[in-house]
Amino acid sequence: MRPGRNVNRLDRPRYIAVEGPIGVGKTSLATRLAESFNSDLILEHVDENPFLERFYRNRRNAALPTQLFFLFQRARQIEKIRQSDLFSPVRISDFLLEKDRLFAKLNLDSNELNLYDQIYESLELDPPTPDLVVYLQAPPSVLLSRVANRGVAYEKFIDEHYLERLGEAYAEFFYDYDAAPLLIVNAAAIDPVHRDADYQELLRVIGRIKRGRHFFNPAIETIA
Repeated sequence: MRPGRNVNRLDRPRYIAVEGPIGVGKTSLATRLAESFNSDLILEHVDENPFLERFYRNRRNAALPTQLFFLFQRARQIEKIRQSDLFSPVRISDFLLEKDRLFAKLNLDSNELNLYDQIYESLELDPPTPDLVVYLQAPPSVLLSRVANRGVAYEKFIDEHYLERLGEAYAEFFYDYDAAPLLIVNAAAIDPVHRDADYQELLRVIGRIKRGRHFFNPAIETIA
């Protein structure tokens, strides 16, 4: 475990979701938060999707099976979050279910999206609402560099244009998001995974948030 204080039970939200585009560091941050909160950690398992490499090679041809696999996977994870409520006072996840349709709208054609929506509705999903969503932002060039540095073979097919479209889709989604308190983090300017000072400051901000929309970077912190 990295150095850093555990968060007092009275300070902490009970369910935190960390979100953001590919390469922004959401899984690494969620993992570190789970250490500090001594909490249940529920992660996406991207590498379990057998269609993902085909998707990155040819997004048009493999988008639908890739998206449906993730939808069913996240449905199972939501059930895990609900069950964990019996055993863990705090839960950290690296995804929101709503993100699934964000990717669907980005990658599916109209007929595929209609089929996806029918399947989504048939699942009758009712995900729990987080006490806090941490949304990590970074420009496409930063995301592309981080994706390249982690060295996953099939991710070499990801291009900056796709990351730009994905970033825009995330920004549009969170522009109107008000289902839970939201902390928007400039993840290009800080490194809360590898720099402990950045992490401790972010942890302090997380501990203060009870409601509303917040913006955080290392130089300027504002609350709207």
